[in-house]
Amino acid sequence: MADHYTLRLAEGTKRRLADRARRVGVAERTLAQRYVEEGLRHDVHPLIQFLDGPSGRRASLVGRGLDVWEVISTVRDNDGSITEAADYLQVPPGLVEAAVAYYGEFREEIDEQIEDNEAEYERGQAAAVAGRRALGM
Repeated sequence: MADHYTLRLAEGTKRRLADRARRVGVAERTLAQRYVEEGLRHDVHPLIQFLDGPSGRRASLVGRGLDVWEVISTVRDNDGSITEAADYLQVPPGLVEAAVAYYGEFREEIDEQIEDNEAEYERGQAAAVAGRRALGM
């Protein structure tokens, strides 16, 4: 059960929140809750930002276009080496460390995104095989 919390917003904030909620198709309350949660996460992890995309809302590295799940997958693929992952991704090791720190706090969320990506890859591979078979290849 969620805790109830009431607050006063600065003049114009409620209108901007309502406009943004309408544009993205969510309830104002839902958007406000998301902003509070993401703001608190960003305060603790300042190199992490939150972006919308085809796979939904996700944590990513500020200014890099890399999602945290992508960084964590790369670290795993490099036997846990932050340096090797940073070299492969062509980012400073500190950014990889920031993603690892975020992962440490929000592991379930990131693991779910990794699993979803792997499942999507498998579906794509199966579709490609079926397509080649259909073409007699």
